[in-house]
Amino acid sequence: MSSKTTKEVPAQPQWGPRGTAGVSFAAALSFNAVDVRIGGRRVLKEMDLSVSPGEIICLLGESGSGKSTVLRAAAGIQPVHGGEICVNDTIVSSSQVNLEPQQRGIGMMFQDFALFPHMDVLQNVCFGLGRLGRSEARTQAKASLARVGLADRERDFPHMLSGGQQQRLALARAFAPRPGILMLDEPFSSLDTRLRESVRAETLAILRETRATTIIVTHDPEEAMMVGDRIALLRDGKVVQIDTSSAIYDAPVDIDVARFFSALTEIRAVVKNGAASTPLGNIPVVGRADGEKVLIGLRSVGALDIAKDGKGIPARILSKREALGVDIYEVLVQGIDGPIRIRRRSNYRLQPGNDIFLTLNPEHVLVFGVE
Repeated sequence: MSSKTTKEVPAQPQWGPRGTAGVSFAAALSFNAVDVRIGGRRVLKEMDLSVSPGEIICLLGESGSGKSTVLRAAAGIQPVHGGEICVNDTIVSSSQVNLEPQQRGIGMMFQDFALFPHMDVLQNVCFGLGRLGRSEARTQAKASLARVGLADRERDFPHMLSGGQQQRLALARAFAPRPGILMLDEPFSSLDTRLRESVRAETLAILRETRATTIIVTHDPEEAMMVGDRIALLRDGKVVQIDTSSAIYDAPVDIDVARFFSALTEIRAVVKNGAASTPLGNIPVVGRADGEKVLIGLRSVGALDIAKDGKGIPARILSKREALGVDIYEVLVQGIDGPIRIRRRSNYRLQPGNDIFLTLNPEHVLVFGVE
């Protein structure tokens, strides 16, 4: 008999049955010309945002754009200095009004989870259920813990849980009171890649079950596109675009929004006879006068097709990286400074040094004016 032992692989966390999270009475949330100043800096600048009952909005933006401040202001943790925040038709924040957090019907899940270290798991969830009797609070807390797969950890303390379990505990505490609005601040950022996809799917299922109006802050555009009914992109304290993921991806309002969602190859050109002439071919341009300068943006996916032979623009593969069934190429084209990045399905026949031909797909090309 072999003396070798097989290393046991830890089982994936088991979530509770779907449909058991409890239903909230979803509320509408609106920011109307909201100003927030922190330490002398204007963080939100006359910001407008409207979220419909039951809608899931993902808030995207660079660090410092004001994403977390939006959540804190809505929850009543951060006072506002201008404009107003309304839940349904009630003003909960303005320069004269600041309703207490517990009176707003808003659940909050912080990025660092903010669990109470001196309370056990069940007590952490019961903390937000003070309006209920002790027996009813425990029943509701236990149901929430069961939904996130922590029914067997009620008597443990937060430090005894893994990072993923702490995340699930924080989620249970947020939705247990069945708030009309839920706020989640980068809820998946601390999870490793192996867990993130499953936790994200179960969290989204819980949000749909509760039907609560939800704002999720994330730094990941792909995650926002998968989770949100709409995406709101913040820049310098304002919402610069809010729409469905496909609408923002296909029609970004400016080049900076396009850059946020994907890497671009950028080519400067001039309009002539309704088209922009580039080393990759003519690109139809609508609504721009002859002689106008434009910036062409080519995404790594969809804008260009690669062929080993046939018609097209001659090019050469400089480098290739393989990534789980996808190849990422850097391609050199005469007349374009720097390599073009192309991402496409794996093809062992295409290797660095190969001469290839590129075909442009104008419908996947973005065109912006030059200031």
